[in-house]
Amino acid sequence: MSGVHATFGLAPAMRAGGVLADGGYQLHRDFVDFIVDGRPLLFQLSDLDAVSPLASDVPPAIFTAQVRSLLLETDAPLPGGRYVVYGCPECEDLACGAVTAVIERDGEDYVWRDFAWQTDEHADLELNGYHGIGPFRFRGRQYRAALGALVDGAGASAAPRSRVLLIGARVALLARLAAALRTIGIGADITHDATDVPAEELHSYGAVAFGSAVGEPERAAVRRAFEQAGADVPHVEGLAPIVPLLVAQIEHALDRSPVAQRRLTRLVAADGEAGIEVTSPCRVRVMAYRLDRLSRPHAQEVFDGVLEPGRHRIALDAKAVRGESFVVARTSGSVLVEAMAR
Repeated sequence: MSGVHATFGLAPAMRAGGVLADGGYQLHRDFVDFIVDGRPLLFQLSDLDAVSPLASDVPPAIFTAQVRSLLLETDAPLPGGRYVVYGCPECEDLACGAVTAVIERDGEDYVWRDFAWQTDEHADLELNGYHGIGPFRFRGRQYRAALGALVDGAGASAAPRSRVLLIGARVALLARLAAALRTIGIGADITHDATDVPAEELHSYGAVAFGSAVGEPERAAVRRAFEQAGADVPHVEGLAPIVPLLVAQIEHALDRSPVAQRRLTRLVAADGEAGIEVTSPCRVRVMAYRLDRLSRPHAQEVFDGVLEPGRHRIALDAKAVRGESFVVARTSGSVLVEAMAR
């Protein structure tokens, strides 16, 4: 086994939720990802829609147990000394499939090896092994410090604020938006202003979303309330009264992952094309939304495919981006939104 050490770290990551083209929902999940040699390990596993066992929405006792398990303080949960590294973001059931690896001590070092896709108690390395990935040898001090900080509450495990304050005048639209957000796992509250909201409650929000009918004086008052409370949150300016579009904007605002460690890094929408940049091979889905002359919303999926690293230009159906229109690009972990420029 190679004696070369890889670096080990942790970083916030997100499985992007959303309202899908078929009307279904995809759960939003916040988790802590494994950073190996400066890059998310998840990116090496082709285009996998998965989360690590270190998810923020599990009870604290289970989260701590997962950390202790990765530190080898408890027995391996699967035969052969195997541990789940990434699991299903919807249910985390092994039957749905999971990436597992043998984790073991070698002197002071921790070694991750024999990565495989697994759907039952036993892994078939010949048939389902991730050949060419690993083994990774981590220095014990660095490995223990990173994971130990999660248990101490001093590291990347600080609970993300997956809760949004919705401010607007269109009560019916806000109610539909709040219902959609709650369905995918994002808390949502509705108000006309934040003047009388206690400071500790303002700190619980990860973003503030304004409806297009909210005037500048009202927006300024909300910003001032958050500033006075010492709560630094992104503000989302609703592009149009289209619920899936607004959900996508909010998902982007809630993304806490470091920009340098995202797959989807650029979206430009102009002249009937979408310009997209990705940093590793991944599936990208592109949706176009528009309002017709009667302000009725329309949605159309205009692209769904795997893109290689680099910049890409995707032609958009002229009917899909006619009039006032917007483009949403998403991978499993990132969402970008742009208004179509004319």
